[in-house]
Amino acid sequence: MVSDRLQAWVRARFGPSEAEAVLDLLADLVPLAPGSSAEGIERIQAAVVLLSGGDSRRFLDAVALAQEDWRDVLVEAGLADGDWVDELNATLGDSSKSERAGRQSTSRRS
Repeated sequence: MVSDRLQAWVRARFGPSEAEAVLDLLADLVPLAPGSSAEGIERIQAAVVLLSGGDSRRFLDAVALAQEDWRDVLVEAGLADGDWVDELNATLGDSSKSERAGRQSTSRRS
């Protein structure tokens, strides 16, 4: 699973055909950090796409790095320190706002 805000970042920076392939590969990265929370999984996935800068070749290089050792992508992307949540929120948007918006739109559909 890839968070809504990370999906939006990917779709804004990769071409339409590339975006779906990128999202599929990101979803496959989930088992890299056993026992991770949803936030921890998003952290690794975000590190990979942030390292790519929207470039397919750099994305594949970042995936390979994550498969070798997921901690390396966190360091390279600047998400290894204690302020990683703030860094992600600054780059992708505040996750708590996204979650509230998603719940509101879901309740409106009911």
